Amino acid sequence: MLDAKVSIKGVWKVFGKSPQQAIKLSLQGRTKKEILKETGSTIGVHKADLDIYEGEVFVVMGLSGSGKSTLIRMINRLISPTDGEILIDGQNIVTMSPKELREIRRNKISMVFQNFALFPHKTILENTKFGLEIKGIAEEEQTEKAMQALKAVGLQGYEEQFPNQLSGGMQQRVGLARALASDTDILLMDEAFSALDPMIRKNMQDELLEIQENYKKTIIFITHDLDEALRIGDRIALMRDGRIIQVGTPEEIMMNPANDYVERFVEDVNLSRVLTAASVMKRAERIFVDRGPRVALQTMKDNGYSHIFVVDRSFKLVGALSADQASRAAAEQLSIEDVMTKDVPAVYEDTVIADLLDEMANASMPLAVINEDRKLRGVLIRGVIIGALAGNRDNLLEKEGVE
Repeated sequence: MLDAKVSIKGVWKVFGKSPQQAIKLSLQGRTKKEILKETGSTIGVHKADLDIYEGEVFVVMGLSGSGKSTLIRMINRLISPTDGEILIDGQNIVTMSPKELREIRRNKISMVFQNFALFPHKTILENTKFGLEIKGIAEEEQTEKAMQALKAVGLQGYEEQFPNQLSGGMQQRVGLARALASDTDILLMDEAFSALDPMIRKNMQDELLEIQENYKKTIIFITHDLDEALRIGDRIALMRDGRIIQVGTPEEIMMNPANDYVERFVEDVNLSRVLTAASVMKRAERIFVDRGPRVALQTMKDNGYSHIFVVDRSFKLVGALSADQASRAAAEQLSIEDVMTKDVPAVYEDTVIADLLDEMANASMPLAVINEDRKLRGVLIRGVIIGALAGNRDNLLEKEGVE
């Protein structure tokens, strides 16, 4: 079991003068409106429990008033919890002294805001260096790290510009560069792309994922946009009225919604942009390349297949064999390797369905699904994919052995 980079344990946030009374009423099942009327206090976050792991992009999403921004602001104590623990690398920040908390903010957590939060009188380079300046880093090292971060976000050459000379998307890149330059393990991103135009927003999402490939930060990303959450999140926590309703991968939330609210929330999502090859593949029949063609023919006959995949002894995909090819090999005393098709259409497990539809349409045989080592993992069947895209959850759950 992985150790959590950030662990949120039984965390409450109550705004108002009667927090303990509000918590007591909330545990009794009273609604936020009832609690507000009776105590004058508002439940911001209701007993949140989360473990967030190193190197993942964890998205907290929900509509306005769900508690998502309150939750993220408690992670760096911009807002103090009413009750519970928040552990950063095992250290409880709730009980830290102001000095200890400043050290955590300087060295472990950076934040990227929706409204960019740039200093208008500072150049882009100076804005990017700001976190390093606070740490007391030497000037030369500040400049070196800031320049590297600006290059990573595509702003090399803009170092001497001022924020008002840049577009909204470019200003947000500066905010991201500042967070990267600070070299903290954890990035908190609160609706970071929400103020951007849709096309720029998608570009920023893609750039964030590219940057993550190189930097491997623990990113906690807040959004109200389900498409954005599904696009960038390794895992998602869905919140409503201060409560965490469901936590899971994008596929888990799409295919196994926890309740009617989640199901309604995800019902209009384009499944082809969420489901991956791994989630819809079937078990693939295969034969070792050093076996005889008659064995291959019998396997195909037993399973009703016209093709079978060929693997080596480490289960790496090396080709595909048709019934005609196997018959010819048997008749002419040839090996499977002599007659098999070596150029086999294959996709990786994490390929989303939308990106493989054209290849599937043009392929003369089912697509093989492979992992990074080219080991055969499964096969894609058109009917299963069509059922999945039609929203046929039962079809997928049956395939996965879920009752």
